[in-house]
Amino acid sequence: QVQLVESGGGLVQAGGSLRLSCAASGRTFSRYVMGWFRRAPGKEREFVAYISWSSGNTYYADSVKGRFTISRDNANNTMYLQMNSLKPEDTAVYYCAAERRGWTTSRATAYDYWGQGTQVTVSS
Repeated sequence: QVQLVESGGGLVQAGGSLRLSCAASGRTFSRYVMGWFRRAPGKEREFVAYISWSSGNTYYADSVKGRFTISRDNANNTMYLQMNSLKPEDTAVYYCAAERRGWTTSRATAYDYWGQGTQVTVSS
């Protein structure tokens, strides 16, 4: 069992930056593929980015490519999402997720563990 806790959300003006963190419990964090997803008001959950266990493979949704950077620190069981040049359309609850089979995928249904989410609000 893995528990995930997100932090770092908040209110920021358009063009600003935030860094989200996802702290994971458990000794097998380094084996998991980790991902970030988000759900905007009135919309379905959407994929943001994922990172492989070794950090050698990352992938981003087109909507955030070039603005967001996903990273992880396996020694400290933590994953990050650096968000720059934020836009009002980035406003959402952001969730981190863990996939235990080693599949690098953008499909939310493939992820086994989820955090409770952290709110990001970008004002115009």
